[in-house]
Amino acid sequence: MAMEGEKAEQIQSKLNQIQVTDDEAKNSEIFLAENLEKVEEIIGYKFKDRTLLEEALTDSSFSAKCASYERLEYVGDSVLGLVISREQFFKYPELPPGVLTRLRAANVDKEKLARVALNHGLHNYLRHKKPLLEEQIRFFREEILGYPLHSNGLVDAPKVLCDIVESVIGAVFIDCGSSIDNVRKVFMPLLEPIITPQTLQVHPMTRLYELCQKYGWQVICKDRWKESGTYDIYVDGGLVGRGTYQLKKEIALYRAAKNAADNIEKRIAGREGKYGLELSEEAQSRTTELEADVATVCTSVVELPAGPGS
Repeated sequence: MAMEGEKAEQIQSKLNQIQVTDDEAKNSEIFLAENLEKVEEIIGYKFKDRTLLEEALTDSSFSAKCASYERLEYVGDSVLGLVISREQFFKYPELPPGVLTRLRAANVDKEKLARVALNHGLHNYLRHKKPLLEEQIRFFREEILGYPLHSNGLVDAPKVLCDIVESVIGAVFIDCGSSIDNVRKVFMPLLEPIITPQTLQVHPMTRLYELCQKYGWQVICKDRWKESGTYDIYVDGGLVGRGTYQLKKEIALYRAAKNAADNIEKRIAGREGKYGLELSEEAQSRTTELEADVATVCTSVVELPAGPGS
């Protein structure tokens, strides 16, 4: 009798476990359905096949049993490029291909799309198991406060934020029967503010080299990133800029380039009497004198903020 009682308890215990598992699964399904509905409200599109949206919001870290967003991201990346290209082609008929290419790149790059994800809270519905992601997003949110539209390469955006915007675009594209017009109607408002020819910035490296080329100055970038997370910029032998960012080498370089270009332009502005004034013929004849001045541009180099942990 005692053995039969123990077996009965074991059976009941297993039944209880199954019931708990079933309840958790039901709660999880309800939670997922509610989240998918919220995302539909955010983007203003009702899915015919919600499994596409579920896939678009699932990171590969979440579960090996679930399809991740990577395939839809691949689709969305191409679709977004086409949507922006067509939009710009008709909106700016006077612009040459080179400028259009730069303009498109600025509107679809990692930082721009990461901002879109943050602006609309899409990251709140991402299914993942990345313990550091929340801290990375918090740091990114703080970093971009100093750059209302775009940092132009000076801030590192968590790639997953960009990925989920592209994956959701891919999901809508597949769900709506591959209609570019439908994707445009859904996502162009979400991409605001759009970078225009008037707000398009010159990349710090381009700005630095064009500035120095104008005066025939030689630029040398000293890589000290492994030792200190830093890049130093020398122009004709003089230290004119420094940038620090310990998490990513390229951003340290871009920050150094911006620091150098800012310092050189301030010095030139002082010589010319007005910032941004084109050189007169007389001023052009003093290029040799200006070259000597550049060596002392950065007697105290200003460093931009480093990344977390620096």
